[in-house]
Amino acid sequence: MAEPKNDDFLDDIEAAEAEELASEIEEIDDQALELDSLRAERDELKDRFMRALADAENARKRGDKARREAEQYGGSKLARDLLPVFDNMKRAVESASDEQKEVSAALIEGVELTMRALLDVFGKHGVRVVSPEVGDRFDPQVHEAMFEAPVPGTKAGDIIQVSAEGFMLHDRLLRPAQVGVSSTPG
Repeated sequence: MAEPKNDDFLDDIEAAEAEELASEIEEIDDQALELDSLRAERDELKDRFMRALADAENARKRGDKARREAEQYGGSKLARDLLPVFDNMKRAVESASDEQKEVSAALIEGVELTMRALLDVFGKHGVRVVSPEVGDRFDPQVHEAMFEAPVPGTKAGDIIQVSAEGFMLHDRLLRPAQVGVSSTPG
């Protein structure tokens, strides 16, 4: 009779060990699930972080570009407002007759010097003159056709008159050159 007690005792120990082992396995499974959940959360947070970092870098680049454009083109409104001043001074010098130029030489020279100074300031800030010549081809990117007229000895699209010079601000058109264009068929 002593043997059955031993077997029961061993069975109880094995059952207890099996229960403990099952509990440990269940705990390990729970920890594995929690670890998988934490890894997924980490990956999601890492992805969000990388996207936020990329967004910040893109915002920095946009800001740099906007700053550069503001530096380059920020004065375009002022420059555009000064173009008629240049045009008027040029017309004043061109309209003076030879007799008036002799009588008012100092005045004419002063206006010419002022025009040169204005052009120097324009050049310093990236504004340059677009001066088409009679006979050049009309380019709608930098010229504005004020009229068309048939002129013998020209081809359609040739510039036949320049009414006003154009201006560029760096690589942007500030004002197109105003020209007359031949409409003579080729």
